[in-house]
This record gives sequence, structure tokens and C-alpha cells, in this order.
Amino acid sequence: MNGQAMINAKPAQPGAGSRGAAPLMKAAAYGRFGPPEVVQLVQVPKPAPRQDEVLIAVHASTVSVADHRARSRSVPRGLGAFAAYGLGLLRPRHPVLGMDAAGVVEAVGENVTRFKPGDEVIAMLGGAFGGHAEYVCVHQDHAIIAKPRSMTYEEAVTLVFGGLTARGYLNQVVVEPGDSVLVNGASGAVGTAAVQLAHELGARVTAVCSGVNTELVTSLGADWVIDYTSDDFTAHAERFDVIVDCVGNVPLNRMTGSVKPGGALLLVVTDLAGLLRASRRRRKSGLLVTASVGRSRAEDLAFLVGLAEAGRYRAVIDRTYDLVDIVDAHRYVDTGRKKGNVVLRITA
Repeated sequence: MNGQAMINAKPAQPGAGSRGAAPLMKAAAYGRFGPPEVVQLVQVPKPAPRQDEVLIAVHASTVSVADHRARSRSVPRGLGAFAAYGLGLLRPRHPVLGMDAAGVVEAVGENVTRFKPGDEVIAMLGGAFGGHAEYVCVHQDHAIIAKPRSMTYEEAVTLVFGGLTARGYLNQVVVEPGDSVLVNGASGAVGTAAVQLAHELGARVTAVCSGVNTELVTSLGADWVIDYTSDDFTAHAERFDVIVDCVGNVPLNRMTGSVKPGGALLLVVTDLAGLLRASRRRRKSGLLVTASVGRSRAEDLAFLVGLAEAGRYRAVIDRTYDLVDIVDAHRYVDTGRKKGNVVLRITA
């Protein structure tokens, strides 16, 4: 459904629809870019799975910083043109946000062999979005996997956006026991995942976050904490084998000075200048400098599920909102102060 059609969609009403009409579902959608209030609860046609797709009845999703950026078109400096291409120029290309989903398979296409109705799953939807709705379709070969049996839907969905992003970046480096890893922005969805995954690899983890989040990040495996409100990690003499930058608030040249020779700088968030300088820095310094997360893979999601079921990966949930409170959820994410994940409960 395009943005203009979504603008004209009807607000959700109990029992909406008529005999013979296409089945409808509730969704949180936006027809123009702007503040949280542009998102409305509406009724839209329920999707039907194509031959290679799985139809998921969504129980939970998250409201992530990616949803904030897509809705507000607030992107790092210089990336506005790229955002317009991916998100839409005059109106949203994907009116229903939500990059992840946890729920139950309701139906499958005729070629689907990996899943069956009734399976409990989690899935990464990526740039196609769609998780903030009662139903969503996912190709069976994309990043979709059985939900951890030990987790609720609200807990399990936190593995997806933050976990897969952190895993995608850390997959590009070799972290051995005893290596030093610094995570800048350690208390967010990606940051809390990166701290846990680096700790799982045996690294000595330094977390950069607000001092009020010290207890949180140390409980996840951080060995040291630097309070960014009173200290600058780039001013320290210590260098790190790997820096995972989840914030993009430190100039690239200062961060590369904090990486050991042969080390890696993983830019989860960066601006256009950072993207352009990354390859030059790589050639000049010999460091691995990358701003690419790579492709979301089912095997990486399965790895995270395995850790969770073994009790070695924890869901970090700041707040949980019902779908009807979607505007409040966006308002909270817009503050930039969430810890871990903000979960959206689609189905009670």
C-alpha cells in the first residue's frame, strides 16, 4: 500500500469490514514524515502469503531508532538524499514501520517447507518494515527462525533488530579471548547486544554510556564503564582491538586514534563524511573501518536464539506499549534515552 492510500485509510474500528470484502487488519501507519503524531492506528488489507512466504500473526515488535529515523527523516548529516531514495521522497514508501516481528505462523505459501501454521517464530523485516501490524509476510529464506522456547514474544523480539545488527558487525572481525572491545552507546538496543556478544567471545569489554546505566551494562558483561557525560574515551591512552560505535557522536579521526594497529572500527552509525572517509582511513591506517552491517541471515538469528535458550543472552526491555499507544512509544524513543529495547505489543 502506498503512502497516499495510507493517508486515506480508515481509523481502526471494532468489527470493521463487510461481507465479501478483503479481510482487514489493524496497523500503525504514517502517511507523511514528521513527529510521533503522524502515526495513526488504521485498518488496512490483511496480506496473503505468496508461494515462498510465511504469514505471521504478529504478537510483538519493537520501536527502534530505525523507526524514529524513518518516520522523522532525521538521519545523519549528508544522508538525506539516500534516505529519500530508501524511505520515500514526498511520502513514506513503507507506511507501516517495524523492522522486526515475533508471532505465530498463520499460513504458508505452496512452496514453503521450513515452516508450518502454528510455529512460533521471530523475524527480521529490515528495510521493508511492516512489523507494527497484526500480520506480516516474510520470505521463508530470509532471517526468520523459531522463537526461543524460554522467552515470551515480547522478550524474543528484542533479539532481532539489536542482536542481528551487533552480530552482523562483529561477524566481520575476529575477537579472541582477552581482546579489548569498546562499545560506544552501550545502553541502546544495538549497544546492549554488542556488549553481550563481545563478552560471549571472551573479550574485555569497555562500555561507553551515561553513568546511570552503569549497573545495566556491567550486568550484561561490561568490565569497565566510561561515563560519556564526564569523560572522553578518545582522550585515554588505552587503545582497543575493536571499537563498535553505535552513536556516531565522535569524529572518525579521533576514534581511529583509539584503535590498535590492525584493529577494527565498526561504524553502526555514521554520517556521509564518515562513509567517504572510511575507505581512506582503511588504506592509510591499515585498520578495518566499515559502516556496512551486511545481510541479515537466519543462521545469525539462530545463533542468538541458541545463546538465549542457554541463558547466555538476555532480553533488555526498557518499556512495553500496546499498539493503541504507538504515539507514546514513538515519543519515548524520540527522547534518545531508552535503555535497550522499546517493545510494541501487537496482540495481547
